Amino acid sequence: MLCSLPWALLSAPPPAAEVAPGSSTRPSNALRIDVENFMFAPLSMTVKLGATVTWTNLDQEPHTVMSSDGLFRSGALDTGDSFSFKFDQPGTYRYVCTIHPRMVGTVVVE
Repeated sequence: MLCSLPWALLSAPPPAAEVAPGSSTRPSNALRIDVENFMFAPLSMTVKLGATVTWTNLDQEPHTVMSSDGLFRSGALDTGDSFSFKFDQPGTYRYVCTIHPRMVGTVVVE
């Protein structure tokens, strides 16, 4: 006997878990920060030592990513452009968009 379930139900994603605003919901191996609506999302991310984080600009305006201590700095990222940085020292890394200084975020490396 054939199953009569619609195919859409078989490929539907699992329900989303409830997560506090601004926190990361991605699996630990998907270390991506989206730049969208003039914000970094998630605003804060905790990663393991040696992790590489990638920022991807989804806005129609250019953005940059620069750490407050000058450790990393992207060029201007146009729509669809990405910038990656490997964190090989533990600590708290604050960063900003130099074009839009109200855009800030944090990566915590454990």
